[in-house]
Order: sequence, then structure tokens, then C-alpha cells
Amino acid sequence: MRGVAIAPLLALPAFAQDATGEAPALADLVAAGDLPPVAERVGEEPEVVTPLNAVGHYGGDLRIYLRGSSDHNHILRVVGPQGLVRWDPQYTQVVPNVAERFEVTEGGRVFTFYLRDGMKWSDGEPFTADDVMFNIQDLVLNNEFAPTPPRYTSGGEPLKAEKLDDYTVRFTFKEPYGDFLAELASPLGQHPVLYAKHYCSQFLPSYNDDIGALIEANDATDWQNLFLQKCGDLEIPARWGNPERPTLDPWIIKEPYVGGTTRVVMERNPYFWQIDTEGNQLPYIDQVIAPIDQDVESLILSVIGGKVDFGLRHIDPPANRPVLAENREKGDYHFFEAKSTGGTDMSISFNLTHKDPDMRALFNQKDFRIALSLGMDRQAIIDTVMLGEGEPWQHGPFEDHPYYHEKIATQFLEYDPEKANALLDGLGLERGEDGIRRMENGEPVRFQIDVIPTFDPTWVDSLQLIEQQWAELGIDMEINPMERTFFYERTSNSNDHDAAVWRATQSWVPGQIPQMLVPVHHDSRYGIAWRDWYLSGGTAGEEPPANVKKRLELYDKARGLTDPQERIATFHEIADIAADNFEVLGVSKAVPTYGIVKNDLMNVPDSMPSSWYYPTPSPTLPQTWFWKDE
Repeated sequence: MRGVAIAPLLALPAFAQDATGEAPALADLVAAGDLPPVAERVGEEPEVVTPLNAVGHYGGDLRIYLRGSSDHNHILRVVGPQGLVRWDPQYTQVVPNVAERFEVTEGGRVFTFYLRDGMKWSDGEPFTADDVMFNIQDLVLNNEFAPTPPRYTSGGEPLKAEKLDDYTVRFTFKEPYGDFLAELASPLGQHPVLYAKHYCSQFLPSYNDDIGALIEANDATDWQNLFLQKCGDLEIPARWGNPERPTLDPWIIKEPYVGGTTRVVMERNPYFWQIDTEGNQLPYIDQVIAPIDQDVESLILSVIGGKVDFGLRHIDPPANRPVLAENREKGDYHFFEAKSTGGTDMSISFNLTHKDPDMRALFNQKDFRIALSLGMDRQAIIDTVMLGEGEPWQHGPFEDHPYYHEKIATQFLEYDPEKANALLDGLGLERGEDGIRRMENGEPVRFQIDVIPTFDPTWVDSLQLIEQQWAELGIDMEINPMERTFFYERTSNSNDHDAAVWRATQSWVPGQIPQMLVPVHHDSRYGIAWRDWYLSGGTAGEEPPANVKKRLELYDKARGLTDPQERIATFHEIADIAADNFEVLGVSKAVPTYGIVKNDLMNVPDSMPSSWYYPTPSPTLPQTWFWKDE
């Protein structure tokens, strides 16, 4: 994959002559003179996509759903992060996407991307190298807008971007960067092509001398806030809140995702740049419609009532499967397999950078964390909450994966309350008259675990059992359920949490952020202050201890490696240190789950990887899904 150019899927110029198929509504606009012919709209080098099972036909809506006001990433997963590259459907290699092809040279330091000649934004304006340069120079590298994300740095320095011609750009790094293509293929790797220069530049002071008037007219606090209002960002609802913002997506916003709305509607992008093998412009489906429900129970009722055409997110916990299975005929759907990529569906991170010195001292006792792991009856949780599916697991890749690390996955899994009590006794945490252990300051060992109930209902059910199991050890754990926005603010932004639950479904392959090994991400809730130090280059947050700094150094090294075996060996070094420090507690090995798809929706795979980094289902190309003829 690296060190060579990847050719386009087919000889594209010849196919441009055959790009004549289009949706009837678009053909009517062409006939009326309101839209250019399809061959002009897709450009000279559209991507030719081979549909999974059959060439489709046009029409119909794809009904999905959204859970409340902060489910923006569900839209992203279906519409897809239309970056320079993407993962193939099997999650095995990175393939061209917005870029027609790419080359990696100078040992993994230089990446040259050849864009698609004649490609256009959704409003018909040309997409060129100028857009990429705008995204990199004016935004990614502009610290007045936001800090440069680590994925665009190597050797402590950001990339350098060059425009070679109107359809060729080159990124050069200080040091080899073997993970870069995989980073670009992840959902967070779309920044180089996210914003249309001709539209979004008006919200930057360097392009608009009258920016103050726009700020005032839109009740924005500053130009940065104005920009996010109008052009959004990768992971905020505002990305889907402005129908005027041009995109490269297969469907574009018609009814936006804004406060108070009851549904989001996206309609076909008339300038989308993919065609099928018979020259038909994609997507086949006219609209994506996403009603907004406030709870999972409502989502389940919508599915079994036949009102959902594709669903996976939020509905796939084991407890929901029986009722969904019983209603397959009624709802006219079948299951598809959502394969786990590794790790655990539930991990608990204690805040090792806690603002309270007594809580920090408690959580930083490794024996305290070991005791709580040994005091957790994982098999009881699996049998009761997971309906018997799964096996005790900390975190990390599965046994059959090249990155598998036995110690970090399997240590301290046995249920041994006697040993757990002995460890807690050894820490001087004596029980009070109420049975609760006391810290050195006399305060009870009492803490909260923050959790988002709607993200995965099994989390709260599991925590209820863990709460009882730890109470037997003299530990007073309280479950603190929170709405997702408040959860992120309290944990990832403010570092005000005691402990928090999140997934650790990872295999550590390129493109995945190993946040449970190294504190480099907002999900590294055991060390948010360390994360801030790392991301700021030492100007913010808190300097981490030597073992964490060593892991961060190794992680930076691993990101640059182009030899797969050397990368695996380096990750195992990181995992050795992380396992010795045992910062994160897992519960059960992530098991395959399931999604539902309507019986007449074609080209949807029977099985697909389930991962945010993939991200499911976009690499299966929903733009090729279509409705079977009656």
C-alpha cells in the first residue's frame, strides 16, 4: 500500500464519455436548461464504482434515524467522510477517493495526490488544488483558528503543502509517516477537502475586510465561531446545519440538523463525482431521511414498525436482539453482521489527573485499580447483561490479530474478591462502621462513574452490577448518567470527572487512535491533562510521568514507520508499558453485533466491519444501495 502509486480503479477518461445515466429529476433539469449535462457535472475523471451485487436504478428514500440533538456522527457514517482516500469495504487497505490516485515517495515522507480533473462541489463550482491549499494553509495550519491536529504533523513539525498544478498537491513531512494514508481514511481525516474555498473563505478575516459585520449579523462571538456556524467541522452538528455550504458528499442538506427540528433530510448531490460501471451517476437513492427520536425505545419501535430502512447505531445491544428478531417479518427487514475489529465494548478509566489531590492519590495507586478489576465478576455481567455473549477481556486486539498483546488483554481478569480485599487492606483503606473504606483523610472511598446511557444501554446495566460487586469490597461507586454533550464537557473538556465509561474497540492498526494506550485523544479519560500537554506541545495541561512520556515518544515513532512488522513491534513496546501501569479496566471482549436492513434494499453487504475508524457503513458505499423493483 505504501511506497507505490495506486492506480485508479479503471481507465477513467473513456468512462467520462459514457457518464450519461442520471436520475430522472436531474434529467428534467438538464432538459430545462437549469443544470449542465451529467458528463460535465461528474468531470473528466469520475470514480467508476463496481456495485456489490448489481447495477441499480434511481428512486426512493433511505430512512435512517438520529438519537437526539448530538447524533451528528450517524449522518457522517452514512454519508461518509469524503476524504482524499478511504478504506476498502473489507477494511484491509486504503484506496483512492476524492484523489484519483496518489504516490508515496522518499521513504514515506512525501505524499502526492492527483485530484479528479473537472470535479465539482455540490453547487457546481470547480474543486481544485486551491481548495486543498485553502484547507491546509488557512485552517489546518492556522493556530488562530485551532491547533494543528497531530495527524498532520511528523517529527514535531506540521506538514508542508504545495500546489503542483490545478489538480495536483504534495504534502511533505519532516520524517517518514507510514500512518498518514490511514489517518486520512479515518472519519477525522477529511480536513484537507472539507471546506470549499469559494464559500468558506468569506468567514475568515484574511479574505473579508468586513468580517465584523458578518459576525454581528449572525450573533457570533468571533470569526472562529462564525466559521463553525456556517461551515461546521468534522464532529459537530453544525456540519449538517447549513444547506448553503457546498460539499463533496453524495447527498446534501435540505432540512438541516438544528435545534428544535424533528428530522434531517438530505437530497441527491447533482454534481456527485462517482458513476457505476454502466455510466450511471451515483447515488441511486433520492433522499436520506432521518427522523429524530429522543430515546432508544422509540428507535426500536420505529424499526419494528417498518419505518427504518437501515439501522445499526444505538439499536445493536444484545438486549434488543430478541425483540428485533421476533419482529423481522412485521418490520420487513433482516439482520446483517457487524463485525468487531477488536477490544472491548466497555472500559472504565479512572482520572489519574484528578483535580482533587486525595482522589488523584487514590486513583494513582496501581493496587487500587487491580483490586477493583479483581473485584469485578465479569462472567456474571456477561451472563446477565450480555445474554451470555462474550468473554472476560481488558482491552486490545483479539488473539488472531497480528497486534495481539496477551498481557494487556488478559491480566487481572479473574474474579477474586479475597485478593481484592487484601490489596485494599494493604493500601490502608480501612472500613468504617458503615462498611465503606476510608481514605487517609478520613473521607469515604466514594466516587462517580460518568456514563452516557443512550450510547449503549448495556453500560448502565453493567455498572449496576459492578456497583454491587464493589460495594462488597467497601467501595462506594455511584453511577452518574449524563447526556452526551454534558459528558464530553465534564470529562474531555473540563477534566472534572472521577471516572468514565467508553468503548475500546480497537486493533491498533494504522488510522485508529489508540487512546487507551496513550493519552492523545478526548477519549483518553484516564489522563486528560496529559493529553492537553501532548497536543499543546507542552504549553498546556500537565507534564505526564516518565512512563507516559515514553509511550508518547514510541507512539510518535510508530506513526512514522513504513515497515508493518517494525510498527507492530513498536506498538508492543507501548503495550508493555501500558500493561505494567494498568490504567484502564475492560469488561468483556467485543462481540459481533447486528444491524437491520430492509429486505428490498439492495447492495448492502451481509457482513461489514463495525468501527468508528472505518466508519461503518460508509466504505460499503451507501450511494450504491438501491430499492428492488416490485
